[in-house]
Amino acid sequence: MKVLLIILIVIAAIALVMALLAIIKKPSSVYRNKPEEKNPMEGKRVKFIENDSEKENADGVRGHLIAIGDTDHKAGIYEKVFKRLFDIILSFFGLVLLSPVFLFLSLWIVIDDPGPVLFTQKRIGRDKQFFKLHKFRSMKMSTPHDKPTHMLENPDQYITKSGKFIRSHSLDELPQIWDIFIGNMSVIGPRPGLWNQDLLTAERDKYNANDVKPGLTGWAQINGRDELEIPVKAELDGYYCNHMSLGMDLKCFFGSVGVFGGDESVVEGGTGNNKGKGA
Repeated sequence: MKVLLIILIVIAAIALVMALLAIIKKPSSVYRNKPEEKNPMEGKRVKFIENDSEKENADGVRGHLIAIGDTDHKAGIYEKVFKRLFDIILSFFGLVLLSPVFLFLSLWIVIDDPGPVLFTQKRIGRDKQFFKLHKFRSMKMSTPHDKPTHMLENPDQYITKSGKFIRSHSLDELPQIWDIFIGNMSVIGPRPGLWNQDLLTAERDKYNANDVKPGLTGWAQINGRDELEIPVKAELDGYYCNHMSLGMDLKCFFGSVGVFGGDESVVEGGTGNNKGKGA
């Protein structure tokens, strides 16, 4: 009985420390403290306008977004309360139980290619708010930043030995458990796009898929992942958002477990050539 009490006290102490740390770190985890950092399309409905004279974006197309209205999403009780509660519980225990894995991977990454263990990217969150997404670094320090792997010339040249293993087993995504804990992401939801993936953002708006928190995994991930073309991926993301429920989240969660054993849908250098499974 005393042992159980001690364990509960330790868990409570860890939870308190992590909660305080999350409160402290949350403001700096989003890009909105300065006017120039905030996404001008935050809270807006958007449309993609092609323009061949503009610079190619992260989706490999030329053009820009225009606002065509305001977001009017109203979160239901499941999304607002229960889903967030599940996110907090799962992410807390995930961070605690996986701490040995975090330590091992951190050491391997540093030994393999000296430099930071983690890297951050500006990603699109709920209502198109920019936030800082965290990943284990799986590529060399010389790799161009904020450029999708499929747009790199010979991407394999940038991936480290540890990174090859980490990426093939989706372990590079583990630090996003922290992003879930502080509230920028959810366990289940559309994968957060890069800040300059304008075509993906516009396609997702057709299905209200930008109205919810992005996820560590989701419906599109268990139906093709990197193999999916952007319109197909956006439609699958929209299907999830419009059918969000405990049952749907459980289906996505358990459907994603297998990727840690090796995921053949991770396509290095691929832009997506699979039409995908039907929603």
